[in-house]
Amino acid sequence: MRDLRIVFMGTPDFAVAGLKNLVENNYTVVGVITAPDRPAGRGQKIQQSAVKKYALSQDLKVLQPTNLKSEAFLEELKSLNANLHIVVAFRMLPEVVWQMPKYGTFNLHASLLPDYRGAAPINWAIIKGEKVTGVTTFFIDEKIDTGAIILQEKVAISEEENAGELHDRLMHLGSEVILKTIKLIAEGPVETVAQPKQEQLHTAYKLNRENTRINWDQPANQVYNHIRGLSPYPVAWTLFTNGDAQEHQLKVYKATLASVEESNELGNPSVGKIKVNHDKLYVSAEDGWVRLDEVQLSGKKRMPVKDLLNGFSIQSEAKTL
Repeated sequence: MRDLRIVFMGTPDFAVAGLKNLVENNYTVVGVITAPDRPAGRGQKIQQSAVKKYALSQDLKVLQPTNLKSEAFLEELKSLNANLHIVVAFRMLPEVVWQMPKYGTFNLHASLLPDYRGAAPINWAIIKGEKVTGVTTFFIDEKIDTGAIILQEKVAISEEENAGELHDRLMHLGSEVILKTIKLIAEGPVETVAQPKQEQLHTAYKLNRENTRINWDQPANQVYNHIRGLSPYPVAWTLFTNGDAQEHQLKVYKATLASVEESNELGNPSVGKIKVNHDKLYVSAEDGWVRLDEVQLSGKKRMPVKDLLNGFSIQSEAKTL
């Protein structure tokens, strides 16, 4: 059995579960690398990363380099004398870092690689209507998310599940797969599988203002998947006019596909038509209606649609842009 000395690298909540599992299972964590403290929130107060907060609570050594290639950081990393690096939701590592430990550097990725390589695999799996996803551990190499696979575990995605709910399930599954991966490495040489070269791969592009906007000119089911794939963060959004020239922005946290009965009552208007029926708010997509259930009008709080309609009158000419 190899005696492991681990450096853990990660930043958000998703990474904390894995680090916590290492600590609770008495693995030797000689250092934690995380992002520098940054201003965040409305007050722009300096915030520590979720990983840093947990690491400090466990009296673990924390390093927060701004430059992963700086000599000072590399010397300090070397001095920790680690023989395994574990990476969860961190940034791209220079070769000098991932090649440093004797037993390599492995990464936990929240998809079934090679599908959904990239920054936002949980969101894109739902946006694309996948029924199954999972987590993968793999040894890091020169390119992003391309290294030899150590372990993979699958989970089903339910039709109502949003990105936040799937994130939490994969976070816990991932922390268990990290432990299984460490055990394999501790027991000796690990059998890995090269990532298959597939022609048709989905990419988990970084989310931005443009690709989070709702495109109503597509089937209702795709609109629905887009909304739940971006909820609760960063949130799907749309612009609309309410019978005049003024543009309003609406974030949509929760939606439902309209039932046959609802659709029959609403009729078949043009794409982007907004309608209120029985105190419920609907928008027409390419082939049907989507009911908006929880929203946020710019300048207002997130709220159920019923509350929005109490203070905001949707006109008969309302439509999305």
